[in-house]
Amino acid sequence: MSTSPLVKTYTLEEFWQLTDPPDRSKLELIAGVLYMTPPPEQTHDTVISRLNRLLTGHLIATNDRGTLYLPRAAIWTGRRTYLEPDLFYVSAELAARLDPERRDTADLVVEVISPGSAMYDRNTKADTYGALGVGELWLIDEEAETVEVRYQTGDGFGESRAFEGGQRVESRVLPELSVSVGELFTD
Repeated sequence: MSTSPLVKTYTLEEFWQLTDPPDRSKLELIAGVLYMTPPPEQTHDTVISRLNRLLTGHLIATNDRGTLYLPRAAIWTGRRTYLEPDLFYVSAELAARLDPERRDTADLVVEVISPGSAMYDRNTKADTYGALGVGELWLIDEEAETVEVRYQTGDGFGESRAFEGGQRVESRVLPELSVSVGELFTD
């Protein structure tokens, strides 16, 4: 990633010393560049809560030993990139290969797209996840009530599929998972 020489860049140590914004905006670091997104609305939190419940039920039912991580858990790599996905899953197999001090990738990452973060989530952040080797990315659009799934090709994300309404999301990471898009937006 190339940025203007006038843009201040940060190391991970400098990033961690920043104080939290008073409005609860989220700070993330990609290749040393600081990104700030507005705090999520209640719809965002409700979608993540519903998905967490559905994924947890699936992991228990299939005796999957992977781990779900919720906000404030991070994926970070090197000294200049630190991301906090809305939710992510690391399989037991991947966890065994990762540095126990940090997670620098994941099998599945979920981002809920809010109006204030749409461009960042769909482009900069998604491209970064692809470069970090994340196996699958779900972009859940809370306004359109859709789920876009992007699949890793080995060189970032390639193929993607969009799911809406009564369709069931198809996951390559969790192939036995059965989640209807509607379940994410209504009880």
